[in-house]
Amino acid sequence: MERKGGKVPRNAEEPVVRAAFARVLADLREQAGLTQAEVGEKSGYEEKYIGALERRKHTPTLTAVIQISNAVRVSPLDTLSKVLELMPKFAHLEIKP
Repeated sequence: MERKGGKVPRNAEEPVVRAAFARVLADLREQAGLTQAEVGEKSGYEEKYIGALERRKHTPTLTAVIQISNAVRVSPLDTLSKVLELMPKFAHLEIKP
């Protein structure tokens, strides 16, 4: 894959993963009755990062998924299952070559 404009190439499914994770995170956070700031505090991340994840601005690392899941009191496996379940709903966001 070529680099264009000096940017690192993205995985075609990255926007799909971001969108699905954003929805799952927002739902889990609300179900836990927590604010973005509280999730950030409990997970070790800044409120700004939690907000960026919910706005689809960042793709979480595996470490972030685990720590954020623990912060909202959900198994990381459950979080990932929910993300995988939602991904087809956001398939239209996939980057086309």
